[in-house]
Amino acid sequence: MKRMQRAAGAVVGSAVGDALGGPFEFGPPGAFSARFPAPGGDGEMCGGGGWDPGEATDDTQMAVLVAESLLERGGLDLPDIFARFQRWAASEPKDIGLQTEDVLTNGMPWDLAAAIHFQVNQRAAGNGSLMRASTSAVHFAPAGQEATMDAARRIAALTHGDRAAWEGTAIFHELIRVTLQDADPLTALPDILALVHPDHRDRYATVLAPNWHPDQATEFNGAVWPCLGSAVWALRTTTGFEDAIRAAIDLGGDTDTVAAVTGGLAGAYYGLDAIPARWIQPLHVPLPGFEGRVLYLADLLHLAHRLEGSVVPANEPPDLPGTE
Repeated sequence: MKRMQRAAGAVVGSAVGDALGGPFEFGPPGAFSARFPAPGGDGEMCGGGGWDPGEATDDTQMAVLVAESLLERGGLDLPDIFARFQRWAASEPKDIGLQTEDVLTNGMPWDLAAAIHFQVNQRAAGNGSLMRASTSAVHFAPAGQEATMDAARRIAALTHGDRAAWEGTAIFHELIRVTLQDADPLTALPDILALVHPDHRDRYATVLAPNWHPDQATEFNGAVWPCLGSAVWALRTTTGFEDAIRAAIDLGGDTDTVAAVTGGLAGAYYGLDAIPARWIQPLHVPLPGFEGRVLYLADLLHLAHRLEGSVVPANEPPDLPGTE
């Protein structure tokens, strides 16, 4: 499979999972299959819960903002990404995580806002940095293992002061990088876990183990480690993009993000052509705060092509926020 097929699959697949899962957020397990029992039917991109059919949520909106910053700034410009996030948050989007909203609106500078939030609240291990990582994962993949995991941690740290969120996002970046090289991401997991910070390695090893099931999670899947574990479980236990997304949404809970992360992994694994056309056709990504812009499939594909083909500069980015 051509690399571009996988890269586009990651970007579009994440957006598709997000839009499919949004209407089922915080619902019970099995709700998607209860409503759509036969795979392959029409109407699954149903909307609801404040979302129009095919409308992507904050997960994809933030992923697009990251992508456009990387492309327009010619590399990783953390203050620029943070400023775009702030502009978006100030526009009162339909959905924004409570933690992310507080960090983006607390008036602190880009390199302190998340760290101070974590110091005060002692809770910042949500999946809000993982959910937006598909575009940055594609962009940094050509730069190699160290660079892609480092970039993931730095972007995650803009809104999440807990290193658990950094490490989960770094694992996702590396899974995408491995997959884009036509390697098996599941086989690569032991090597990837060896690169995780020691303070968080055991927790991720647990949820990424072959015998782990989301029912064993000790936290809600809005937390970063069970969210990533659930997405990997969905990829591991199914045999196609559609089945993986259905399995992810049927877990219930934070369905849009679990399905977005699953869609990024499964899209890279199976390629763009594996994503059902009936799911892609109504897909659209509003960008609140940015002159009413709405991205459609052609825009996402153009973005994926530019991300995959762009050259990551070798200059060293600034230190992680709050770690000096």
